[in-house]
Amino acid sequence: QVQLVESGGGLVQAGGSLRLSCAASGRTFSYLVMGWFRQAPGKERRFVAAINWSGGSTDYADSVKGRFTISRDNAKNTVYLQMNGLKPEDTAVYYCAATVSRPVSRHTMVGDYDYWGQGTQVTVSS
Repeated sequence: QVQLVESGGGLVQAGGSLRLSCAASGRTFSYLVMGWFRQAPGKERRFVAAINWSGGSTDYADSVKGRFTISRDNAKNTVYLQMNGLKPEDTAVYYCAATVSRPVSRHTMVGDYDYWGQGTQVTVSS
């Protein structure tokens, strides 16, 4: 089993920055493709970003490309999402996820990921 715990969410002004962290435990972290998803009230949970085992391959949703950066530190079993230029439409619960079989791709969906964290709230004020 894999346990994922997100942190770093909070309230931020539009145009501001926030860094989310996801700590993983339960298996060898380095072999997992890690992703971030988000879900706004009344909307479907959507892909945000993903990163492969080495950190050499990443992909982003079009809505966040150029503003968000995903990274990982395998020594710390942690994946990060640096969010810059935040917009009110970025407001959502952000979930960390892991997959043992899927590639890094913006086209992956929630069903493609095997493990999930509990989520952390990000609120961007206008």
